[in-house]
Amino acid sequence: MLLIHGICPDTGDRLIHRTLKVEEEIPAGSVWIDLLNPTAGEDKKIETHLGISIPTREEMHDLEPSEIIYTENGAHYMTARVICQSDTNVPKLADVTFILTESALVTVRYDEPGAFSIFLNRVGKPGGCGMQPAAVIEGLIEAIVDRAAEVLRGVADQIDGVSRRVFEGKSADVEQNSAYQAVIRKIGQYEHIISNVRESMVSVERVLLFLSANFKRPAKAASGFVPEWRTSVRDVQALEEHATFISSKLSFMLQATLGLVGLEQNKIIKLFSVVAVVLMPPTLIASIYGMNFEKMPELKWEFGYPMSLGMMVVAAILPYLFFRWKKWL
Repeated sequence: MLLIHGICPDTGDRLIHRTLKVEEEIPAGSVWIDLLNPTAGEDKKIETHLGISIPTREEMHDLEPSEIIYTENGAHYMTARVICQSDTNVPKLADVTFILTESALVTVRYDEPGAFSIFLNRVGKPGGCGMQPAAVIEGLIEAIVDRAAEVLRGVADQIDGVSRRVFEGKSADVEQNSAYQAVIRKIGQYEHIISNVRESMVSVERVLLFLSANFKRPAKAASGFVPEWRTSVRDVQALEEHATFISSKLSFMLQATLGLVGLEQNKIIKLFSVVAVVLMPPTLIASIYGMNFEKMPELKWEFGYPMSLGMMVVAAILPYLFFRWKKWL
């Protein structure tokens, strides 16, 4: 799909977008060309129009670290990983290639990250974005960072809820509802989201550092847009630190949950140990009177059977009272 975003001819203060067919000409004043699942014909059309090469999906996926960011024929090629499907339990990372030229910004993507939808709604309003390609990529990266921050904030809120459920819940309820197992599974899901956000921000930071070092502001824009790459870099770094903090918080909660699981298991083992000790003396008495010796005078007593039962009860009660006195139960 070939999406064209150009300057509004009436006011010039916002971008208008339209879906272009392969046979249609690219309108004048197109600032942002967005290739969503492009076909070979659409790639060829943009290559001819801007004099650049468009990477295929396989080339984007198989890029070496040294090929993620480079400059070719005056165009800056930058590939970043963007959070996609963040509303699901298992979000993924989508590869997005940004190609920045003097006349237009080209984005190549094969997924639909939420940041793109947010940015499209923004640029359609007056003053929502600058009218230069550099302003578009800066606003797009800002939307990607904002979306990542929103994802982290949602994960942090969910972690707080799970934490209260674990540390404020009654152990009997927790054990009955298998909450510990559910909490450990949730922790794994949250850590997966956080690691994806961190990986995305690392790739975005590389793009910003490359732009701050290599982007040259055109002379005709001397009184216009000035990109603030370093400000965006600081935002990304702050987000990375926040992701690290949430990850450490998850590690603490995982250790605490495993500790509570160990305590519950110790309670069960202690119960079995007490039962074994309580039943040991009655078992010993029953074993003695189960012997088949001829000279056992208690066997012929009239009250021998009640006496043996009484001894068993007393032998069971005494260890139980001793454990309660020691506060082991």
